[in-house]
Amino acid sequence: MAHSSQGIIATEFATRLYVTGIPPIGEEFNLPDTAVKHIQARRLRSGHGLVLFDGTGGEYQATLLSLGRRDARVKVQSHHPREAESPVAVTLLQGISRGERMDYSVQKATELGVARIIPVITERCVVKLDTDRWAKKQRHWQAVAIAACEQCGRNRIPQVEPPCTLEAALSEVANLPGIIFDTEGDQPASSLTFKAELATLIGPEGGLAPEEISQVAALGWPRIRLGPRILRSDTAPVAALAVIQTVIGDYG
Repeated sequence: MAHSSQGIIATEFATRLYVTGIPPIGEEFNLPDTAVKHIQARRLRSGHGLVLFDGTGGEYQATLLSLGRRDARVKVQSHHPREAESPVAVTLLQGISRGERMDYSVQKATELGVARIIPVITERCVVKLDTDRWAKKQRHWQAVAIAACEQCGRNRIPQVEPPCTLEAALSEVANLPGIIFDTEGDQPASSLTFKAELATLIGPEGGLAPEEISQVAALGWPRIRLGPRILRSDTAPVAALAVIQTVIGDYG
């Protein structure tokens, strides 16, 4: 570790925090409670450098001035317009799975550069909740996406939309080209061509019902082969997004 002229302790992996309401460069402010708990868990000390981002693009270098039991004060040092977004904005229509499987899907999709996630209540969805509990789930998944951005270095947070039916989800992406990955698909992944925006649908546990696949195919979405094996609901979005990023995204 080395101290800079501004007193920031330079580290290879600085703690990154999502914080709204970041003031202008040179000003001091108190971090929100969630950020305070984060840096307490990391056992940071006064003088440590932090990276702050508010989701609107770029990131801020800041210095931790003080850390108490319930508060932390920082000074904003500079702004850097660094981005880590994919050249293709993918909207993921994700069939809702139970518990940690859905969390994993949201987390890994965020790490793989997804632009938007629409949780879909499909025919074989085993999660049945009322309106209030669906809203709570949405907030939880959005928090998962934020934490994934803090970890992976993204400065723009994918929006996790309210859970909805397949019909409603498809209407949300009616203006986008779409693809569906299917073990019985008739086109290889190499047939994908570059699109600035793209939508894709992944099923829940138990997969998509035949009529749901037919409904999507009727829209003209190509059915892309994703290997001969049936993937779990939390593995499929990872594989699908990796393919998209390799063929037309920032891996290719």
